[in-house]
Amino acid sequence: VQLVESGGGLVPPGGSLRLSCAASGFTFSTYSMSWYRQAPGKERELVAVITSVAGSTVYADSVKGRFTISRDNAKNAVYLQMTSLKPEDTAVYYCRADRSQNRYWGQGTQVTVSS
Repeated sequence: VQLVESGGGLVPPGGSLRLSCAASGFTFSTYSMSWYRQAPGKERELVAVITSVAGSTVYADSVKGRFTISRDNAKNAVYLQMTSLKPEDTAVYYCRADRSQNRYWGQGTQVTVSS
């Protein structure tokens, strides 16, 4: 099983980034997919979730209206489009796959919002 995040980097406040997470080794379409983030000195927190079947989405209040989670089951990938980025969005972003008792994490990608 592998989850590989990409797309992180340094962006100025107000900028945009699109994170990708490529999945392999499991039946991607049957798993709910999530993005989490962890800032230095803080606990890891949920950013957004997209369910496996209906593709329903849930967002943390702090990112509602700015971030969009999506998935492409044909490509075994989940995405996080981030706009209007703020310095407080700086963190390592992780994708996670969940189904029943199965849970997988990626290794993370760094997002830094700074001028």
